[in-house]
Amino acid sequence: MDFNNMFGFIAQPLSYLLTGLYDFANDYGIALILFTLIVRGCLFPLYATQIKSQLKMATVQPKIKEIQKKYAHDKEEMNRRMMELYRKENFNPASGCLPLLIQFPILIGLYTLLRNPLNFIPEDAVTMILAIHEKFLWIQDLSQPDQWILPIMAGVTTFLSFTLTQMNTPETGGMAGAGQMQGMMKMMKYFFPVMIVWMGHTFPAGLTLYWFIGNLFTIGQYQILTRWRKKLKTMMDEGKGKV
Repeated sequence: MDFNNMFGFIAQPLSYLLTGLYDFANDYGIALILFTLIVRGCLFPLYATQIKSQLKMATVQPKIKEIQKKYAHDKEEMNRRMMELYRKENFNPASGCLPLLIQFPILIGLYTLLRNPLNFIPEDAVTMILAIHEKFLWIQDLSQPDQWILPIMAGVTTFLSFTLTQMNTPETGGMAGAGQMQGMMKMMKYFFPVMIVWMGHTFPAGLTLYWFIGNLFTIGQYQILTRWRKKLKTMMDEGKGKV
């Protein structure tokens, strides 16, 4: 698979941002960290939408259970009523997946950039091209895989991120497709961190560093958004707010 042709249109603007950050920080590792914070900061509104979607689910939950009970023996009618409820409440159960869906092409674009930096970094940025191979903390070369420490750190923070997500996601009960979705999320909670460790063991350390720092950002961000979620819920319970 030729990643340069498929994802070069994403890797190219990322290279300009990364080059600019390197010129500012004069350290490739720090430039990657700043790059991660900027990308995750831009995704912050989507994570806010995710929390809002979770809160909306909690508010429509009694109506969902009522439909499930009333049409327990007629799955087709139950699903139709569910769709009507979603339209009436302006609720989209899939909206919580937006951050992950948007982050995926960024991750692939960054992988393409770090895998073949000479194809995307401007020719006059010779200093940065050489800096890609410099040591950062215990990592000897950010363009090469870090065998264990960074991949394990990325895997652990991925597990924590999934755990926080599940803790703050309301149960969907017997809602259409909910059982499969919840089962998949529980499986991914354990499978995805293991996959991240394996990928980090083989991918450029710079990419694993991006994922690790991004997870730390997400965990901190989730703490902020969870407090915001509780505040919104309190306002709604008191009749002062509306989602």
